[in-house]
Parts: sequence; C-alpha cells; structure tokens
Amino acid sequence: MRKPRKRSFQELVTENKLQLLKDREAIEKIEERIEKKHLKKAR
Repeated sequence: MRKPRKRSFQELVTENKLQLLKDREAIEKIEERIEKKHLKKAR
C-alpha cells in the first residue's frame, strides 16, 4: 500500500472553499456568525 500524499495547506484551503461554495447552509451560518460579531463590536 502507498502512503497517501500529504496535501499542502493551500490545497486544503482551496478544497474547503469549494465545498463551502456548494453548501448554502454552511455559508448562511458563517454569515450569521460574522453579523453577530460585528453587532457586538458596534455597541
């Protein structure tokens, strides 16, 4: 058996980004979190 090739950090980031773009629900959760953070800072 061959060892699986280690991916570079950049490859992982790119792969993650593509998965997120396909996953509408995950994007909405992230946007909500960002909005909450900004609202806390605005006070």
